[in-house]
Amino acid sequence: MDLYFKKEYLQVTGSFKERGARYALSKLAEVYRKAGVIAASAGNHALALSYHGQQMGIPVTVVMPVIAPLMKIQFCRSLGANVILKGETIAVAKDFALRHAKENHLKYINGYDAIDILAGQGTIGLEILDQVPDVDTILVPVGGGGLIAGIAVAVKTLKPAVHIYGIEAETCPSFTEAYEVGHIVSAQAKASLADGLAVPTVGGNSLETAKGLIDKVITVKEESIALSILRLLEVEKAVVEGGGAVGLAAILEGKVPELKGKKVVSILSGGNIDTTVLGRSIERGLAVDGRLVRLEVVVSDRPGGIAELTTTIAHLGASIKDIFHERAWISTDVFHVKVKVVAETRGKEHVEEIETALKKIYDNVILH
Repeated sequence: MDLYFKKEYLQVTGSFKERGARYALSKLAEVYRKAGVIAASAGNHALALSYHGQQMGIPVTVVMPVIAPLMKIQFCRSLGANVILKGETIAVAKDFALRHAKENHLKYINGYDAIDILAGQGTIGLEILDQVPDVDTILVPVGGGGLIAGIAVAVKTLKPAVHIYGIEAETCPSFTEAYEVGHIVSAQAKASLADGLAVPTVGGNSLETAKGLIDKVITVKEESIALSILRLLEVEKAVVEGGGAVGLAAILEGKVPELKGKKVVSILSGGNIDTTVLGRSIERGLAVDGRLVRLEVVVSDRPGGIAELTTTIAHLGASIKDIFHERAWISTDVFHVKVKVVAETRGKEHVEEIETALKKIYDNVILH
């Protein structure tokens, strides 16, 4: 596979959302250029509107749930936006924003379903065709559907033979379900590393626009997203959020074997990942990659028993990150202790070597 990345995380506010925001603001009627716009968003759409509103001299109000990351709240305010915190969820924030828009004569801009937003996002497709003219397939992250709808129209209009694949997290397959039945359905959204894609209900305009233009919709596992974030960080030196990493996740998970030997573009749609989440993603990715392993070994509780285990692990070339032992909650006799070890390894083959060696010495060895 000849793989290219469209690096939208390098936008000023860290995501592709700037394209749609800029275009939507440029198309405003004069009355709204003076009165201002409003949107409900916990992240990238709010940042994009705030930045381009400041650039264009258009007042921007963003309604964010109280659980929105403090960093993003402060960033929006630093860009001159009027930030209102309302409700525990984006749904509550959206209801308030719609009422506030009506009461104060503001233009509400939906971050993934307004027609001008879709058109703006479609410029990514135009650039891909310009930069990689012989591309075979484009992998597009899918949340509310605005990005893939805009790209699909642009690309299929100019080059119908190019395949468009939509990729979303399996924890919230709202677009997959809606595309299969041909109308909007509500999916249950669970916590995900791809939090930006966790939209329970896709946009109506986005779904109708995308109909018949998408060749395949794929869901990916959390483990694959974590490994993708790790790979991009290590190989591409790119800090990408979970939603932006799903295209590579589909490749790593083996979901697109038909693309072997093809020229593929994966869109890295954003890089606004919380540092705590980034740390957890790296650890999860290392575990999936076999470079971080958890061992449970029952050893003798005599003096030197635990030291013997740690020395053995060290001699096998692994580095112990954490160790914990317990005596009360084990099923063996009182002269033994269960030791739980988290160790860094060189990979899956190395883990197998460690497991084989330890099982020659100890009767009870469990790897996670």
